[in-house]
Amino acid sequence: MSRLIVPDDHVSRWATVHPLESIHVDCATAVMLKILDGKCKMSVQEQSVMTQLYDAVKVLPGRLLDRDLHQQIADARRNLDEAGRTALYEKRVLAESIISRPVMQSFKAMIREQGLFAPETAETVI
Repeated sequence: MSRLIVPDDHVSRWATVHPLESIHVDCATAVMLKILDGKCKMSVQEQSVMTQLYDAVKVLPGRLLDRDLHQQIADARRNLDEAGRTALYEKRVLAESIISRPVMQSFKAMIREQGLFAPETAETVI
């Protein structure tokens, strides 16, 4: 079994070396919505990395999504009840309908290929 170990500064350094296009900021925001509404199928470690990526890029302008989403995400991270989860689900579905599937797939492939998930830091756990 392997476990993903990500140094604290890896994601922020990665984001500096691999600046995201505005549409990719939207993709990171959509993934954050998916994490918060509980529908994300990534591993817990990958979700942690994506949360760190969102935190690193949320100040950058997106192309398609409303900037108000960032405040809603911040509120949800502090206190997420069932009504909030439902509201985020609706926002996430809307975001995923605005961002084309090929764009989202390209974003996910790019971050994996460019080492966001730090494969060089994976270790084997016995």
